[in-house]
Amino acid sequence: MAQDDRTVLEAARAAGRLGERATLLQFSSAFCQPCRAARRVLAQVADMVPGVAQLEVDAESRPALAAQLGIEGTPTVFVLDSRGRTVRRAQGVPRKADVIAALGEAVA
Repeated sequence: MAQDDRTVLEAARAAGRLGERATLLQFSSAFCQPCRAARRVLAQVADMVPGVAQLEVDAESRPALAAQLGIEGTPTVFVLDSRGRTVRRAQGVPRKADVIAALGEAVA
């Protein structure tokens, strides 16, 4: 497992319990309007797919972690497989279809 994957996994574990099949991890900030939209999309997908957890990390309260992962803006979303490895990473509000496609890779 690459160092960045370990760091993302540690952040996910600190934010809550990982999903049995996959985890949707969002880095957000308090006054970020797109973060709210991303949160809704991720929640909808997590509710549709059994074994998928949705977690969130406040990038403003964890600036060193955000810098270590090269997060330059919020929302930044990571799709993790069942072992916590990053399958996909995207910045901005994800489309539901793209999140579902990434989950397809994560649970395959």
